[in-house]
Amino acid sequence: MTFAVVGAPFNTLTTVEHINNVGYVGLRHTGIFCQPSSLCVKTRSPGKKQLIRAEAANVTQTRQTIEECEAAVIAGNPPPAPAAPPKPHSPRGTPAISPLPMLKRPRRNRKSATLRAAFQETTISPANFILPLFIHEGEEDTPIGAMPGCFRLGWRNGLIEEVYKARDVGVNSLVLFPKIPDALKSPTGDEAYNENGLVPRAIRLLKDKYPDLVIYTDVALDPYSSDGHDGIVREDGVIMNDETVHQLCKQAVAQARAGADVVSPSDMMDGRVEAIRVALDREGFHDVSIMSYTAKYASAFYGPFREALDSNPRFGDKKTYQMNPGNYREALIESVTDEDEGADILMVKPAMPYLDVIRLLRDNSSLPISAYQVSGEYSMIKAAAAKGMLDETKAMMESLLCIKRAGADAILTYFALQAARHLCADGK
Repeated sequence: MTFAVVGAPFNTLTTVEHINNVGYVGLRHTGIFCQPSSLCVKTRSPGKKQLIRAEAANVTQTRQTIEECEAAVIAGNPPPAPAAPPKPHSPRGTPAISPLPMLKRPRRNRKSATLRAAFQETTISPANFILPLFIHEGEEDTPIGAMPGCFRLGWRNGLIEEVYKARDVGVNSLVLFPKIPDALKSPTGDEAYNENGLVPRAIRLLKDKYPDLVIYTDVALDPYSSDGHDGIVREDGVIMNDETVHQLCKQAVAQARAGADVVSPSDMMDGRVEAIRVALDREGFHDVSIMSYTAKYASAFYGPFREALDSNPRFGDKKTYQMNPGNYREALIESVTDEDEGADILMVKPAMPYLDVIRLLRDNSSLPISAYQVSGEYSMIKAAAAKGMLDETKAMMESLLCIKRAGADAILTYFALQAARHLCADGK
């Protein structure tokens, strides 16, 4: 007979055989005589030997052969097995009815956790996350009031520590957003392409510490503009398109020269993707990718982000260059244009209110699709959870799964570290 041995180390012993009162481990004779009611076996453990006593109730000295077992079944004497489980009782008052004449019952595939896991169509992993990080010139990490759990990180210390935590749970992609001192801001945003500016310095530091880290950068003038807009503002309030694109090209090249893997124009100027592609290639950065903010809507959900960077427009709004939230087909115009101009990745921003647009781009492009779960989406979940209105972890994971289900390959989310830790803890 075969017995499990209680107390044996997992990797030292699998089974024990008891044959004719002689003990065996695997096929090796132990030399120890055993009584039929118990079994003594010798095992090897690292650095020492130990004796384990395995109790066996109902030990028999002979085992039936396969032929004998089959003969018993053929003769109508099968061995006993547990009875079928009883049918569960319905609660009192349940109406007695005839079952509905349905051949298809989709709930059959949802009746157990094992079946649900086997047939789950969409899964998510830390590799799908891009972690947005705010950086500043200071030494200390400064909390962002409107975004609980988020900080402006000191670029020399806090940034390195946060990236270490992210990599530890499988998040190896990030995007940098700088808080620029007001004294360095100007109407034309020249600090954006300062090769010794905050973002290029942070990129070089990160690449020195983590060479395989994938670094995305934001290409836009609003953090550097004294007007708080994504482009150069004319005296009559018009955002100047082509002149802004000229500045963006210089910004993208400076970021690529520092070591950025992916530059991400978020400005929504016309023609900027092609211009940036040409500028990068001209400087020899053929392998630097472009993730275009393709369908970036003029959304109310950006509020906490603008507090984090102190980049609110000094006047007006961004509706002349960001998309109208009521428009759907227009996203196709933007996606076709960006793809033709050389974009490598298309983005939708925000994510949850625009799942239909994510699906639209997914169905009409073979390029990877990213989606940005923006600061307002993040802060809403945090605020509702803090009030006890919902379960933060469940709401977080459901929102990310739905964005992925809609068609996003990558998700920019402030929950990246928290969600990755949850996935790792669940062993997924």
